[in-house]
Amino acid sequence: MHFFTTERVGIFIDGANLYSTAKALEFDIDYKRLLESFAEQARLIRAFYYTALPEDQEYSPIRPLVDWLDYNGFTLVTKPLKEFTDPLGRRKIKGNMDIELAIDMMEMAPWLDHIVLLSGDGDFRRLVEAVQRKGIRVTVISTISTQPSMIADELRRQADNFVDLKDMHHMIARNPMPEGAPRRTRVLPPGISNPADDREDDGGEALPPNYTIR
Repeated sequence: MHFFTTERVGIFIDGANLYSTAKALEFDIDYKRLLESFAEQARLIRAFYYTALPEDQEYSPIRPLVDWLDYNGFTLVTKPLKEFTDPLGRRKIKGNMDIELAIDMMEMAPWLDHIVLLSGDGDFRRLVEAVQRKGIRVTVISTISTQPSMIADELRRQADNFVDLKDMHHMIARNPMPEGAPRRTRVLPPGISNPADDREDDGGEALPPNYTIR
């Protein structure tokens, strides 16, 4: 991944999509390392993270991650998950964040030289094309290293640069805890309880590693 050191960079993370991609590659993302790796290479203006949250649950597996990101340099954009019943009587959950991401990217475009989109969703192809017409380079991060591929071919073709998430493993993967090593104590903001464990849940993104919030 190549940046000019003077480039103003904005990061846009489709949380659910990135989680699925990392899970398919069988590693967990260390969001602190991810942010630092971009900040070291260019002028990082803003890092957005998009995810939907359960509306009526006091505790959600993704809540500790959202709180951590909010305290550690990310701009969180969330909305409630919507439950509905389809015509066949099946219970469905809807939590698409495409519109929110698209609006923020277009609004931020005048202050950016390079946009990094962490998603493989083909619905973003026209969005990428639109910001490219404003003179902005776009890098898309997903993977073609799984079967099937996690990125839509039309999105990969539209991007100025494509980076396989697998190739970033050494930069952003959570380091596994040595067997038998004691767990570090997490310090959370007032009013936020410790999660029962820090493993990812099938319905949400993975938690950050051994984080401390002050």
